[in-house]
Amino acid sequence: MTEVSVLIPTFRRPAAFIRAVRSVFAQRGVTSFEIIAVDNSPEGSAIATFQKLEAEAPAPFRWTHEPKPGVAQARNAALKLATGDLIAWLDDDEEASPDWLASLIAVRRDTGAQSVFGPVRARAGHDTGHAEFYEHLYTRAGPSKSGLCGHAYGIGNSLQPRAMFDEAQPFDTRTDQRGGEDDALFASWAQAGASFAWASNAIVIEHLGAERTHLAHGLKRAFAYGQGPCELAWSARNIPALARHMCVGAAQAIVYGAASALMVAGSTPRALTMLDRAARGAGKVFWFCEQRFYGQALVRQPA
Repeated sequence: MTEVSVLIPTFRRPAAFIRAVRSVFAQRGVTSFEIIAVDNSPEGSAIATFQKLEAEAPAPFRWTHEPKPGVAQARNAALKLATGDLIAWLDDDEEASPDWLASLIAVRRDTGAQSVFGPVRARAGHDTGHAEFYEHLYTRAGPSKSGLCGHAYGIGNSLQPRAMFDEAQPFDTRTDQRGGEDDALFASWAQAGASFAWASNAIVIEHLGAERTHLAHGLKRAFAYGQGPCELAWSARNIPALARHMCVGAAQAIVYGAASALMVAGSTPRALTMLDRAARGAGKVFWFCEQRFYGQALVRQPA
């Protein structure tokens, strides 16, 4: 019986995808795992890459093509192929450390948590301007020690029992374009009493492509991060929480926006940090303005 299915959806990132898969090939301390890949590009651009990796794989490697672009579509398609008792998620621009899977599994065993998350350390290219800003923006940090934690993190670099994905389409396809499919699912699990844990040694590196390391995209992403708490409050029809988030966001947008304007002449890195916080605050105020990062937004980018 397969212990873990590692699910890696991909969209037009062949070199990054190969790096991600080979980092899973190099895992140690896990008795049995398989890799499930999903090509979510309409043209099936990764199929030749899948066939190449299938021939060299030291573990079962299975794949499918989901031609309808969308982040939830891709995740749902991957789950249909998985046979492991546990599901681990790795994004196609991430590279897992050799003890990644073993660390996630050990923390789940020690804590009894249904869902376990690990650190994501973003890494920009050597020629990226203001690399430190972008690495901070996309890095996911958590507690310094492993153990139970009070909330869920993003699904990239996480582990859950396959039995928890018991619906036909666990990820809401209405989120295909904007993302947040994982936040909605984890929120529903939290309401049902699920527990979460943090595995401090389950480290992955997220390699930032050029399309993500320019200011317009970075601020758009920060804006969307700010929207998250408000979107969850609205979906739960928690109007007091929504109003509180919006008020905090308005204050953040004004204070940090003004601070960024004052700092821009003397310290660009600090000004970018203030702009990031101002954008997150604005996202709380304008939480209803949908931001699109996936699906058709990716299709329109040059292949």
